[in-house]
Amino acid sequence: MTAPTPFETREFSEFRSAVSESFVPLQVRSDNPGRFGGRIRIAQLDDVHVSEVSAREHWVERTPELISRGGDQRYFKLSLQIAGSGLLIQDNREALLHPGDIAVYDTGRPYSLVFEDDFRMMVVMFPQTLLDLPADSVGEITAVRFPGGEGLAGMIAPFLEQMANGIEKLAGPTGTRLAHNAIDLVTTMFASELGALSRQGGHRALTGRIRAYIEENLGDPRLDPARIAAAHYISTRHLHGIFREEGTTVSTWVRTRRLEHCRRDLIDPLLADRPIGSIAARWGFIDAAHFSRLFKATFGRSPSEVRATLG
Repeated sequence: MTAPTPFETREFSEFRSAVSESFVPLQVRSDNPGRFGGRIRIAQLDDVHVSEVSAREHWVERTPELISRGGDQRYFKLSLQIAGSGLLIQDNREALLHPGDIAVYDTGRPYSLVFEDDFRMMVVMFPQTLLDLPADSVGEITAVRFPGGEGLAGMIAPFLEQMANGIEKLAGPTGTRLAHNAIDLVTTMFASELGALSRQGGHRALTGRIRAYIEENLGDPRLDPARIAAAHYISTRHLHGIFREEGTTVSTWVRTRRLEHCRRDLIDPLLADRPIGSIAARWGFIDAAHFSRLFKATFGRSPSEVRATLG
């Protein structure tokens, strides 16, 4: 975890390079590179990347060629328009964003951002595994405008803007906790929107209920496909088919969610005195050695190494 890093320039070529280095590889262009100005402030909080970007007119494109050069890691980008306007284009949808508006997009698929005048925005980039929603489902709301003056977006946008305004304070475990809180809030907003869409189809509604049940019962070591299927009056074969359609398995989903909760608890300063074994047990891992092996295989660091970042 590093302290926020400021970058400011009047050279468009420098800004173009900084954008790709700060996020994912992108094509950045401007019709007026000679009168350009831009600033990027960044806070890297564990695996969450929070930034505030202000600049003059330009546009950004994530092309299939640039995507193919990247690794396997896929991210979502959450954007909050703070000043000016921006046009987000992805998945054959367009969202014209005004101050207070929120949107999400996927770095694993082509997208474009167009800024026709001076603007300021906040971007939160995070691995897709942090969002407690299937990536395919989130694909239904990419480049969809969540208006800042309405509903849940109206409550969440001020919190995000305060984070952007105080980005220099986002460091260490407290900053990481705030970043994850922000992701939890927008997950609730996205889930609400997807829930409204799912009412148009019973299959998706069932999938949503199953995932909610799993999340509520992650701490139960007896949670298994048979128990999940019985709770929803379906066969285990039907349950496995639902998850297979989304490119995963029931067991993989449960394990991934448990490990993510463990990782978040390990970097939570409020839980610094709680033993690692207690955290593992809280989320359904009763074999400490097995938990440590799974954790390191998933995150590349042992539980104790992750816990050490609190110091």
